Amino acid sequence: MALESIPRFDEDQPRPVPPLSLQDGSTLSRLVGLMRRLLADDGCPWDREQTFASLRKYVLEEACEVIDAIDSNDRASLREELGDLILQVVFQAELARREGVFAIDDVIAAIVDKLVHRHPHVFGDLEAKDADDVLRNWEKIKAAEKKGRGILDGVPRSLPALTRAQRIGEKVARVGFDWSNAEGAREKVREELAELDAALSAGDDAAIEDEMGDVIFALVNLSRHRKIDPEAALRRTIDKFTKRFRHVEMRVANEHGGWGEPANAGDGNDAGRPSLSLAQLDVYWDEAKKIERA
Repeated sequence: MALESIPRFDEDQPRPVPPLSLQDGSTLSRLVGLMRRLLADDGCPWDREQTFASLRKYVLEEACEVIDAIDSNDRASLREELGDLILQVVFQAELARREGVFAIDDVIAAIVDKLVHRHPHVFGDLEAKDADDVLRNWEKIKAAEKKGRGILDGVPRSLPALTRAQRIGEKVARVGFDWSNAEGAREKVREELAELDAALSAGDDAAIEDEMGDVIFALVNLSRHRKIDPEAALRRTIDKFTKRFRHVEMRVANEHGGWGEPANAGDGNDAGRPSLSLAQLDVYWDEAKKIERA
């Protein structure tokens, strides 16, 4: 279809949303039309300046906001954040259309074809008795599709490190490169901790860094065997630590007037000088834990 034949987006045109049971994605064309309007010669200067590279950070940011909405169990927020993420897909598809390489329908056709091909237990004669069977078949089909590529080549290097480690563990497990149970993964944690202790005793910074990474990777594998998302587990721990430390800060402010002078005056560091003992701070920390339990 020629670009000129696509109707120009009209902001005054009614845009009714079908009832939930009748929604089939047909209104996606409105977003495509809106994006094309923004990218037009008389559209938005900021949008028209964007490139695939400049939008990279927004794709990551919007994906993370979707995760936050899921974690908060806030469906209204999830609806909004999914919209922001879809915008990034449509935005980049329109940039590709401008280059003459593909557009949104090509993107959708590619993923539909891929899903049909990778679900032979639904659209073909293959049988899959459980989810593990599905994943193993998925990896075999994917490997056949991408001949010459390694099993781990499809794991993005830009993923957060814990998530990347988990995905790597999942992929190699599907071809049998894994412990048979969680006990084997736990023993690996013990082994790596012993090597970290040896590096710490030797005071070898390079070895300490290597062994610290090995310990974390082993813990990710143990988490996978226990069906725990290590990224989510760490986020929850960080949130818990943050909440408790806020209580410590409040107690320090109320009982001692704050943290005192900056640790290194003039260097931009606003951390307080350690005028309070760790034992006293631990008292406030334990208070925070009791409040949580209560």
